Amino acid sequence: MPENIAEPLLKWYDKNKRILPWRDKDNAYYTWVSEIMLQQTRVSAALPYYERFLAALPDIPALAACEEEKLHKLWEGLGYYSRVRNLQKAARIVCEQYGGQLPADYDALRALPGIGDYTAGAIASISFGLAVPAVDGNVLRVFSRLYNDPGVITEPAVKRAFTARVMEHQPPEKAGDYNQALMELGALVCVPNGAPLCEQCPLASLCEARRAGTALELPHKAAPKARRIEPVTVVLAEDAEGRFLLQQRPQKGLLAGLWQPLLWEGEALRAEEVCARLEALGLACESIEPLPAAKHIFSHIEWRMSGYSACVGSAEAPAGCVWASREQLQNEYTLPGAFKAYKKKLGL
Repeated sequence: MPENIAEPLLKWYDKNKRILPWRDKDNAYYTWVSEIMLQQTRVSAALPYYERFLAALPDIPALAACEEEKLHKLWEGLGYYSRVRNLQKAARIVCEQYGGQLPADYDALRALPGIGDYTAGAIASISFGLAVPAVDGNVLRVFSRLYNDPGVITEPAVKRAFTARVMEHQPPEKAGDYNQALMELGALVCVPNGAPLCEQCPLASLCEARRAGTALELPHKAAPKARRIEPVTVVLAEDAEGRFLLQQRPQKGLLAGLWQPLLWEGEALRAEEVCARLEALGLACESIEPLPAAKHIFSHIEWRMSGYSACVGSAEAPAGCVWASREQLQNEYTLPGAFKAYKKKLGL
């Protein structure tokens, strides 16, 4: 087993840590928001969203009280909208049960919607100094290589074993810095794509995978499940006033509650079939032209989209739909990133 890594790791972290806005302030809410944003988003991409979000919602009571469409608009571009919905659910619980301040307790944090083992550990250790683990993919990769361990890191038993090792090295009085240092090392040096930067690593002399020449082979992960391919037809229906028809998705399931162009899932419709569908909705299809095909990959499904632009004259919006001007699309309605290929046509 490598000797204790905390001392060289913390020295490296003090000299090399990135200057990030959530590290500048001792505020558990800021830590929480940053950790939720970074679950599926790179640091560089998340920064402008983080600044905008906190400017609009500077504390937990503001988040709890935020109107849903405004909340979605603040999150627009980050994707995985269940993250921000759970963020608000948790904020309301915190206001009801903890006076609007996150509890300084790992188990209480873990019980909040959208907060798992890692996020609870990050908040508890960074913001409250609690000696608990915060083990994400970066940390698993570092320890897989440090111990030259071929265990499949996506398996719960392996993750528990790695977490125990993380805690063997953690100095209780510097738990937050230690956890952040491990994450930073994995993000900047013991990188996931390509060769690790061993010559820059403060743990190089302790690393068993480096010694064995197996660092590039680690960590081991389970083979990803095949995504289901689904055809989808997207229609940008525009009325005589230059407004576009938006349709609200169901409140549960994929992209729950968000707005989208007219859409038929599971079908690749021809132009004449689209016109017939529009007529059935009470919309006169005055003209129609194809748009470039596009695709969007979700975690478990891949949409293969056929697109059409259709002029439909003047008509009432069908049930579950609204007419939205370009200005409203920019400022009020949230269009998921799945429709990025069609946003230019919508004036976005």
